[in-house]
Amino acid sequence: MPTNGNKSVKKDAKSPLSTLLFKYMPYWPLFVVSLVLVLFAAWFYVRTTPPQFEINASIMLKDEKETRPDDIVNALDQLAVNKVVDNEIEILRSKTLVYDVVRRLHLYAQFYEEGGMIPKSAYATSPISIEVLEPAKIDPVEKIYFQYSEKDSLVTIGTQKYPINRFTSTPYGDIKFVLNPNKKGNAEKPLYFNLTSVRAAGEGILGSLRIIAASKQTTVVTLKTQDTDPRRGENVLNELIDVYNLATLNEKNRLAANTFDFVNNRLAVVEKELLEIEKKAQAYKSSRGAVDISTQGELFLRNIRENDQRLSDVNMQVSVLNEVEKYVKSKESNDGIVPSTVGLADPTMSNLVNNLYQEQLEYDKLKKTVGENNPKLIAVRDRIEKLRPSLLENIQNQRMGLEAAKTNLTSTINSYNSSLYTIPQKERELIDISRQQAIKSNLYEFLLQKKEQTELSVYSTLSDTRIVDKAQASTHPVSPKGKLIYMVALIFALAIPAGLVSLKELFNRKVLFRHEIEELTKAPIIGEISFDKGKDPIVIQEGKRTFIAEQFRKMRTSLGYVNGGNAKKKILVTSSLSGEGKSFVATNLAVSLALSQKKVVLVEFDLANPSLSHKLNVNYETGASNYLNGECEPEEIIRRTAINDNLFFLPAGPLPENPSELFVEQPCW
Repeated sequence: MPTNGNKSVKKDAKSPLSTLLFKYMPYWPLFVVSLVLVLFAAWFYVRTTPPQFEINASIMLKDEKETRPDDIVNALDQLAVNKVVDNEIEILRSKTLVYDVVRRLHLYAQFYEEGGMIPKSAYATSPISIEVLEPAKIDPVEKIYFQYSEKDSLVTIGTQKYPINRFTSTPYGDIKFVLNPNKKGNAEKPLYFNLTSVRAAGEGILGSLRIIAASKQTTVVTLKTQDTDPRRGENVLNELIDVYNLATLNEKNRLAANTFDFVNNRLAVVEKELLEIEKKAQAYKSSRGAVDISTQGELFLRNIRENDQRLSDVNMQVSVLNEVEKYVKSKESNDGIVPSTVGLADPTMSNLVNNLYQEQLEYDKLKKTVGENNPKLIAVRDRIEKLRPSLLENIQNQRMGLEAAKTNLTSTINSYNSSLYTIPQKERELIDISRQQAIKSNLYEFLLQKKEQTELSVYSTLSDTRIVDKAQASTHPVSPKGKLIYMVALIFALAIPAGLVSLKELFNRKVLFRHEIEELTKAPIIGEISFDKGKDPIVIQEGKRTFIAEQFRKMRTSLGYVNGGNAKKKILVTSSLSGEGKSFVATNLAVSLALSQKKVVLVEFDLANPSLSHKLNVNYETGASNYLNGECEPEEIIRRTAINDNLFFLPAGPLPENPSELFVEQPCW
């Protein structure tokens, strides 16, 4: 409600919804256009994006905490090592394994049914599949249309016919067409296939492959991927697990072969030495007639035999340590095979050597597929360099312990040797021979046991991995999610025009809405006039009922409540800039007041750019400027207009050079 300028204006509380509607409703065509365009874009995206199915599989790695020393299965697999989950995850998603999957499943050849907006995968509907003789030499080719005659068992490409189940020379290389083992149905539309490189197909699989550990407390690893064909996705994950297990068995067999060679070489040497000692004992007994020794000799022989066995074990461990040290100090492993740690009692050494071996193996794999400055390759190289000092320190500590034990055993043996001279010469010589024979015999039995364990590991096909869940695809596509996409599109369809409108208002310097005046000032609002694009300067006339004419009538009524006690009212129409409608409002307000039988004088005081005379279609040579200069009286320049008898007009008159100075110290009317 209007008040005078000295009192505050009581503003009506408005709900946020009504505020938004008031702000954005004038731009409803923009919202409609945005809604149509964005929803069409969402519909087009959904229709042209192939649906993706999610495929999951899980495996469990060997866990050290669940290993039992007396377990028969573990006894058959003495060379198996406990795996670090993070390392195995990196191996599972290595390019080497994925490329093997591509070659084994022949994924470098993809089959499609020609569809409408997007082609449909024909992995399970194509009657044939393709094997390339040399996948590494594939030249990428797109859309090779073909037909298969089941009656003749021939594949037709263009005008050429090719048999199945044998390699044939084609323009695309040496190819063998075989019956599709994954066929589940018949194709309904023309078929074609694309040929791509093994690397490109592998990178496509790696792009969607995710491998994560189920939790930090378990060794269960979950494999996930997405594919447009659920059966193909399941085959990829299952084949990846098989390739991983095969690679693990191959590496275990390589380690077993190294140990087997080491044990065989030692067996040959010990066997030769044992035969020589047995011949020596036989010859001695035959020549000297020594058959038995005394009780003292037997006791001595038993004690010295035990110490000699310990000394032999120590020497063997020192020999193994030397081999391991030589391997660790070498900067590169040419054959990629870790030296055997058979005979070492410290399990830490075996674990460290195996970790170094695994890191070296991973380094060799990555080196074949990535560059020297690849971050993954650098990370593996750094881990190898960090393992070497730990291994060398462990070797040094063990060698010091073994040397100390060797010194003690040597001292004990020397004391027994001193006692040997108290035994008769014949018995002493026989004891010495028997002692050497017992040492070599024990060592021979130990090596035979290790050889048998190694052979069991070589011929064992037990895997360190247990399949928890085979690959299984989701029953429904996981992407694109139509409902979510349409919901997001709806939000964007409303947000984009709202943002444009807000941005426009942010940079707008004009007052557009009534609430802006009410929020920033305490001036009373007596009416609102709509913007009129018409060229007629007079929009209100007697009997005229247009919308803008009614607005002027409402404003005329509201003026009656402003300074209602005064008989004569003076109304100043002004604005800060030109072209904002001062002349238009003043003219039509004056006409509106004159139509209500009130005497109205319209004064044109815009001495810089007068326009009322033009709007009223009058031309007076004298006006307000003459009066302000004292050249005439008001009665001489105020003229009645032809629009209404109650409307009078005082023109601006001749334009002065300094119009602002004319208003200084002028008497008020």
